Amino acid sequence: MNRIRVKNDGNKISIAIQGDFTFDLNREFREAYQSCPSNAQFEIDLRQSDYMDSAGLGMLLQLRDYAGGDSARIAITGANETIRSVLEVANFHKLFTIR
Repeated sequence: MNRIRVKNDGNKISIAIQGDFTFDLNREFREAYQSCPSNAQFEIDLRQSDYMDSAGLGMLLQLRDYAGGDSARIAITGANETIRSVLEVANFHKLFTIR
């Protein structure tokens, strides 16, 4: 079952995660962003995700490295309260735009 959807509208690349954002998505998530230009603007859509663990955080960091590190343009959108709390505890609001 494909739990990651990639949409390129020309201005940004949206990667939507369905279900838990955990290690079992590692390969599929990596293949999704690596199929896109590294200098693209990315949006990680978590509206259909209920949970994220440390592996999910690690995958976001790998995407950030791929997309240029400090110059990466990545927004995390649609995070529920639980995921938003995980992102805040990990200080990801300093590394990513969280909407």
